[in-house]
Amino acid sequence: MEPSPPEDATRTHVALVGLSGTGKSEVAPLLAARLGLRVVDLDDCVVARAGVSVAELFERGGEDAFRSLESQMLREQLDGPPAVLATGGGVVLDGANRRLLVEHCRVVWLRTPVDVLVARLERDAEERPLLRGDAATTLRRLAAEREALYTEVAEVVVATDGLGPDAVTDAVVEELERV
Repeated sequence: MEPSPPEDATRTHVALVGLSGTGKSEVAPLLAARLGLRVVDLDDCVVARAGVSVAELFERGGEDAFRSLESQMLREQLDGPPAVLATGGGVVLDGANRRLLVEHCRVVWLRTPVDVLVARLERDAEERPLLRGDAATTLRRLAAEREALYTEVAEVVVATDGLGPDAVTDAVVEELERV
């Protein structure tokens, strides 16, 4: 059984989790501004540390190399000043990451239907190594594999379907105030 989250005073960070395309990177700076926190995009931290793009890191070392560096960046950022963290969609795959998120963050799951994600990602030029090929099939599989993990860590869930970044930010703030 997972430990219950500590008192809110010790959970100074807010972490946004969810599949690729849910808007974590777009919402994080808006939310950080609203909450008076710094913003951290873990993928940006990985890229800065690796010195190569996420796609190139995947090509050179595979998903394991990326996940290892992602976990390291998560630990480092959680040791820093309070922030809104835009996590990668798979950050929840590692049990130690899930524990860190629950212990140090108010975790918000940005939940979006797969068909909406596919439409969003078709318009996005960013290369996403895990979504090469048939993105719709891959996203359905990832959603099924990760749903329980997102549920495990999330303090609140915000449905993003039909909402722009400002409206999602409003919904996140409202939900965090409610719990």
